[in-house]
Amino acid sequence: MTAADHILVVDDDTEIRALLKEYLSRQGFRVTAVADGPSMEQVMEDQRFDLVVLDVMLPGEDGISLCRKLRGRSTIPVIMLTARGDEQDRIAGLETGADDYLPKPFNPHELSARINSVLRRARSLPQDLFPEDVQAYRFGNWRLQTATRQLQNAEGTVVPLSGAEYRLLCIFMRYPNSVLSRERLMELLRGRDRNIPFDRSMDVQVSRLRQRLRDDGRNAGIIRAVRGEGYVFSLPVQVEK
Repeated sequence: MTAADHILVVDDDTEIRALLKEYLSRQGFRVTAVADGPSMEQVMEDQRFDLVVLDVMLPGEDGISLCRKLRGRSTIPVIMLTARGDEQDRIAGLETGADDYLPKPFNPHELSARINSVLRRARSLPQDLFPEDVQAYRFGNWRLQTATRQLQNAEGTVVPLSGAEYRLLCIFMRYPNSVLSRERLMELLRGRDRNIPFDRSMDVQVSRLRQRLRDDGRNAGIIRAVRGEGYVFSLPVQVEK
């Protein structure tokens, strides 16, 4: 019998914490709920969690800052809770490494569905896609650390990656100089999660990653499009172990 996934809910609203703890527990999750950043840090020192549901608007240190710090030391999936219609919070959350976001007010059933979706994506990638013995990848003037998910440029500046951007870059690290179709990239990125339709979303993901790599001009040289076939990561990749 497998252990239930342990979810950490961080929200300063007492009613929301109680509601989510009760509802997600009924869905088969183990749930710990806290009100702020210091409490989050404390429980994460003592317990292991499989996913964090993190509100943006928190007293003291906000959720964006907490997500950024968390992503600097962990690959745990994060779902951000944002104010309804606040696009800036959504963008900021994804840029700091959140895997998904959900605007308030929301239906607890939708949050449960998103939790399951993010957990499936995190676990359904090929086992050898992110080898544990790889400490970092180097390509061009860039270095990608796997433990912290930090992408650094030649000046040592950390360029934030969302969860999807990190996974996509790791896929290119594993298959340099190989043409990968959009369907293959989607399969590797999303695993067996069939709830996400395939339209042009892979082109959007590649475009965002190119922007992070300053490779978004007309003559992109790092991630090249191959007409009618897909994309190829064209730089040599060095592996640090």
